[in-house]
Amino acid sequence: MTATAGTGTRTTGARVAGVRVAGAAAGALLTLTAVAAAPAQAAGYRYWSFWESSGGKPWAYATQGPATARPADGDAIGFRFALSQGTSDTSQPSAAADFAGICGGVEKKDGSKRIAVVVDFGGPLDAPPGETPPAKPIKVGCAEVRDDATGAEALATVAKPLRYDSAAMLCGIAGYPARGCGEQVDERAPASAAPTGPAPAAVPGHGGGGPSFGVLAGGAAVLALGGAAIWKARRRG
Repeated sequence: MTATAGTGTRTTGARVAGVRVAGAAAGALLTLTAVAAAPAQAAGYRYWSFWESSGGKPWAYATQGPATARPADGDAIGFRFALSQGTSDTSQPSAAADFAGICGGVEKKDGSKRIAVVVDFGGPLDAPPGETPPAKPIKVGCAEVRDDATGAEALATVAKPLRYDSAAMLCGIAGYPARGCGEQVDERAPASAAPTGPAPAAVPGHGGGGPSFGVLAGGAAVLALGGAAIWKARRRG
């Protein structure tokens, strides 16, 4: 009876431990999910975001930079300068991806393609300190480029001059802004406040919205550890 009672006690203890670990793991996952879903509160970034549209579809955040993207004939590419609080808050061009309206009167020639280009310079609140957006906030044009041309080459035919930094990040279109490149800006500071420093390379890139890989990986690790602890507890029982 004593041995049986002892065994029962150990089993119960293992189950309780397993429940506690499972609860802790679930709580950790909920916490990580909340952190991943919460918008960034500390800072935002000023930069040119890059958008794509194919077949008349709405703008989609590009998965690569304009220097490597190769849009097809009939596609549209868009660029928007804005102060964004993270990738999930990135503003898209305010003008539609209207290839027919922009390139409708341009005939396709052999060995070339037509790309509708939309450039949105943003508003005064997006402007860096000491700078003002162009009087005409939207610039559009139909780029006629060779078949293998990149998005950057199409943009250059419509909105020169372009300005890049040493890492080949697009910093200025049609001379705007004249200075800076992807600055980090304290969210609590007024719009005219000076930037606090350069942005990490990953922020101006095109990763889409949602939680970062590091947060999700951390959540997976927590769940894996929790599962291992439950398995060990059951083995001890």
